[in-house]
Amino acid sequence: MPASAGSIQSSTVVGAPRSRGFHIGLWAAQVVLALVFAMAGLSKLTQPIAALSKSIPYVTTMPDALVRFIGVSELAGALGLILPSVTRIKLVLTAWAAVGLIAVMVLAGVANVWHGEAQALPVNVVLGGLAAFVAKGRFGKARIPSRG
Repeated sequence: MPASAGSIQSSTVVGAPRSRGFHIGLWAAQVVLALVFAMAGLSKLTQPIAALSKSIPYVTTMPDALVRFIGVSELAGALGLILPSVTRIKLVLTAWAAVGLIAVMVLAGVANVWHGEAQALPVNVVLGGLAAFVAKGRFGKARIPSRG
């Protein structure tokens, strides 16, 4: 077998698992983020503010409508990470949902610092980083093929 044919074959074999692993990593990040943000969003939407303030003390300093809006945003982001990819309809929405969750984490970080809860910043950084990983992957080389 000529050297060039062997190198093409080996690069194809080597490249395939990396791509598959990247997709698996993206799916894992999407699922983790969706679970975290769905739980956070549902708690902000369903719990009374007084009960919510036990775990998030500064919600009492915000308008109730803003707390509920944040919950809607988190829940919409969670759904946007999963539904377009699973249904293979409007796939770009998965990447845009990740971008939206990056914005939520940046604003949450600002709110945490503003309210003297800088110890929560690592959570914002990790979740925002995972969302950035998903956005970059789904906008880039790891797009999910659409139906049809």
